[in-house]
Amino acid sequence: MNSPVPSQATLDRRRAAPLNRQIYERYRHAIEQGLIKPGERIASARDLAAELGVARGTVEAAYNQLAGEGYLVPRGQAGTVVAPLHALHAPPRPARSKPHAAAPLPALAAPPAFQLGIPALDAFPRKLWARLAARCARAIGPADMFYGQSAGHPALRQAIAAYLVVSRGVACAPQQVFITAGHRMSMGLVVRALLKKGDAVWCEDPGYPPACEVLVEAGARIVPVPVDGDGLVVALGVRRAPKARAAIVTPSHQAPLGVSLSLPRRLQLLQWAARGEAWVIEDDYDGEYRYTGPPLPALKSLDAQDRVIYAGTFSKVLFPGLALSYLVVPERLTDRFAQACRTLSNGPPNLTQAIVAAFITEGHFSRHLKKMRLLYARRRALLADALRKEFGSAVRIDLTAGGMHLILRFARRRGDERMAQRVRAAGMACHSLSSRALEHDCGEGLAVGFTNVTDAAHARRLAQTLADALG
Repeated sequence: MNSPVPSQATLDRRRAAPLNRQIYERYRHAIEQGLIKPGERIASARDLAAELGVARGTVEAAYNQLAGEGYLVPRGQAGTVVAPLHALHAPPRPARSKPHAAAPLPALAAPPAFQLGIPALDAFPRKLWARLAARCARAIGPADMFYGQSAGHPALRQAIAAYLVVSRGVACAPQQVFITAGHRMSMGLVVRALLKKGDAVWCEDPGYPPACEVLVEAGARIVPVPVDGDGLVVALGVRRAPKARAAIVTPSHQAPLGVSLSLPRRLQLLQWAARGEAWVIEDDYDGEYRYTGPPLPALKSLDAQDRVIYAGTFSKVLFPGLALSYLVVPERLTDRFAQACRTLSNGPPNLTQAIVAAFITEGHFSRHLKKMRLLYARRRALLADALRKEFGSAVRIDLTAGGMHLILRFARRRGDERMAQRVRAAGMACHSLSSRALEHDCGEGLAVGFTNVTDAAHARRLAQTLADALG
């Protein structure tokens, strides 16, 4: 594959420097900066001359100079490539200041230990996924290469609707499902379709910061509503902002406390929304993961008045690199959300959506979730056991019925944000509980993910490292 032409395509014919010199300088700069790597093939002289609108001899003169200085290596019919270790062969050049030299792009890294919201990446069926991806790629036709539907790939909308009615009790038609490029875009879509600047919105306190950030950016007025052992305290929300336009809740597994919204509170919330014609946004980010008893039905399944907008994501159940989420909206809002989708985006890539649709419709999704529930229950127990052995009575572990993280509460209050900073300095991910609070005191604690704990020995090492970091 030929490397791209460095810098902009056109040459500056007003410069005193000849055109071949300009081509030479661009390639030399790109090679020295590492933008074109050793061994990469560059465009042929004929192709580059046609692209730049110059004579072929002009390009050949530039290439000859680059080859003479050791930057390029001609390889006959195989083309011309960047010389391996070109810097060893290039003649010494006078040093020049580079005040605007760009920093190298950071390399991709595996998620650190205890990272929240990351599924078990080692247990994902990558070979199966690769086969599905290859099959979907081979099946691409001209229509698939055009812009996708802004509301989402029809096959994926159909697959999600079928899955939700069986597994989460959410009865919906495919037309009510809207595919987005992640949870933030889902929230942005809700804001654009339903809210006006200055509208009051209930938010759980403590809660999930990205949701609040989207609302604040859009000009909504955040109303923090405290959470107790039964979930959102609806009565306090009514007292603080009875005419709020919407409420954002995580009823299956509250983020971050892990409690479930009790049935009386669910009914209270739905009654408030129906009376005030408000909307409830149900963020069911990991409702599939419950370790004691069957998964709770979604709040949407109780929604007789059609006031709930259901938000789901594939980041927690498949892998975050998909950046794929979805909304299920009441039927009467489909036109409004379709218009908002057309305004915001062309939709996520068709190929990605087709792969996920195949993964669901062929039964792999349900089997994967079942496997992950068993795996996470085991990994949660391993980490909890290792932490108890390491810290003893100095720590209390909140083992809620579901979710993908634990909350560690220490007997001696030492400032959980300061503790979290020390853990992060040791190379592990950690979030303080108090940092998730808006106004109400939720106590101190550390939230740690357990999904990527591989075995008992790994759990013991993590517990020891955590103890060493906290001193």
